[in-house]
Amino acid sequence: MEIDYTNIKVVGFDADDTLWINETYFRDAEIEFAKLMAPYETANKVDQELFKMEMKNLPLYGYGVKGFILSMVEMAMVLSNGNVSNETIDSILNIGKNMINKPVELLKGVEEVLDELSSKYRLILATKGDLLDQERKLEKSGLLDRFHHIEVLSDKKEENYSRLLKHLDIAPNEFLMIGNSLKSDIIPLVNIGAQAIHVPFHTTWAHEQVTQEETNGKNYKTHSSLLEILNTLN
Repeated sequence: MEIDYTNIKVVGFDADDTLWINETYFRDAEIEFAKLMAPYETANKVDQELFKMEMKNLPLYGYGVKGFILSMVEMAMVLSNGNVSNETIDSILNIGKNMINKPVELLKGVEEVLDELSSKYRLILATKGDLLDQERKLEKSGLLDRFHHIEVLSDKKEENYSRLLKHLDIAPNEFLMIGNSLKSDIIPLVNIGAQAIHVPFHTTWAHEQVTQEETNGKNYKTHSSLLEILNTLN
């Protein structure tokens, strides 16, 4: 089904893995953590158990590096039966600090796309995660001035987007969301009557993966890069 974008007045962008690299750093951190836990369990088992721990802690800590660090520390205590050394805990904390201090690496075409679209649409940033960390990354990115509004959400469900659009006085049929996550950036928007364009990243966190059944009947476009969006909206 052809999608009509003529009503679009506001374009929203996800941040992590849509504008800049993020998930790659989490995968690298998991590898480092598995090496630290090698005396207690295999790497595959460590990955599985850490993910379970993250999911258990998500309602408490939310998304982002800080919650990830706490889950690694707790998992180290569990896997070692409370015998993990202070040195190992220190190493885990350093994994997290190194993640936070990573440079912000923009994905291809980001600045060009934002500059061109900003002449036709109001642009907003709608991301989730730790507020301080996301503010830090946005500042490092040099993209701050491109956005009319910036919102760091606790989650990206239909109700979160509906509240945001109502707060900004944006009708759903006037809004287009662009992001890498079908679960967080695409399906909820389609469900509330907005438009969405999926730009996949090469790595997807297990928590953000969806089944084909969940996408059946959802009308959205998928582009391999942000630059393709310029052709769609011109």
